[in-house]
Amino acid sequence: MAPGEERDDIQVIPVATAAQLDRFIRVPMRLGAGDPNYVAPLIFERQESLTAKGNPFFAHAEVQFWLAVRAGRDVGRISAQIDALNPQTAEGIGNFGMIAAENDPAVFAALFGAAEAWLRSRGCRAALGPVNLSTNEEVGLLVEGAEHPPMFMMSHDTAHAPHRIEEQGYAKAKDIFAYICSVNDDLPAPILRRIRKGPPPGVTLRMLDMSRFEAEVDTLTGILNDAWSGNWGFTPTTEAETKALAATLKLLIDKRLTWFAEMDGETVGFMILLPNINEAIADLKGKLFPFGWAKLIWRLKIKGVKTGRVPLMGVKRKVAGSLRGQLVPFLLIDAVAQAARRLGYARYELSWVLEDNLPMRRICDAGGAKVYKTYRLYQKALV
Repeated sequence: MAPGEERDDIQVIPVATAAQLDRFIRVPMRLGAGDPNYVAPLIFERQESLTAKGNPFFAHAEVQFWLAVRAGRDVGRISAQIDALNPQTAEGIGNFGMIAAENDPAVFAALFGAAEAWLRSRGCRAALGPVNLSTNEEVGLLVEGAEHPPMFMMSHDTAHAPHRIEEQGYAKAKDIFAYICSVNDDLPAPILRRIRKGPPPGVTLRMLDMSRFEAEVDTLTGILNDAWSGNWGFTPTTEAETKALAATLKLLIDKRLTWFAEMDGETVGFMILLPNINEAIADLKGKLFPFGWAKLIWRLKIKGVKTGRVPLMGVKRKVAGSLRGQLVPFLLIDAVAQAARRLGYARYELSWVLEDNLPMRRICDAGGAKVYKTYRLYQKALV
């Protein structure tokens, strides 16, 4: 089905104006209105993230959004994108994302018809998703764990979406997990005893230095690009994306919850725990004004949230397999957990973790974390 054509009175419209983008953003908000665990994103944040002006991803990717409309009412949305920096692009794999639609197979068929035609016309031989928009942003469709509200920058999808996507010929490509951990969970006794003896010779831990914030983010990004380079579907972060990340994190970051590990004078690892913004904005319905900013700042800085998310953690590959390097993740987890405990946090999420990333899964398991959500990436051949 080509964009703009009709099927069963459904019209699929390419998003081309600011007003249409606003409608695109609000589709899942309406679908989630009756779900007590749904948290509406901040509309202004979505407007920035889904435009070239606010998101450097658009500089190296081609992106298109669509709305599905029936009888003048928006009933669904989808995106398609091709990222020039994603290694899978060279394999002929493009991405779909941002999928949200009413529980109607005709709506899903119309949306996927438009996205697949767009990808196919650009030479893609397969579609993989949902990817919203980059593999460094939100990835996967929630298939288990919907009884829990989403953490910051994690999706929360309708219960019918997995079945409707599979109806379109998509099958599982990869599962990714979200782990939940109590700040009171201790590491295994042998590891904890070793940590309490202090870091190995040549290894030191330090908190984020806010006076060197941009340089610290550059260091963090370098470690991230190195540590994750062997992961399935990994796309390196660009300098522009690093700067955008720094601007975003500076509003949220607490240096007491961001730790670096150094080995023989070189920074080789890091871990960052961010406050779960969703806990603070759950009743704002996507709007900050007229009192949203004051309420948000009060909840984050004064009242405080009780949950957090670890979206970024890594150890350089060249040291990860050494005896000292194997201890670094646990030193970082212990430092962050102790700080979170002192600050009044109750639990935090580690996400996302690929199902076949066994080293990271072992670290999560050893730290007392449990898988409590599963997100799924689907793939379909387009030839």
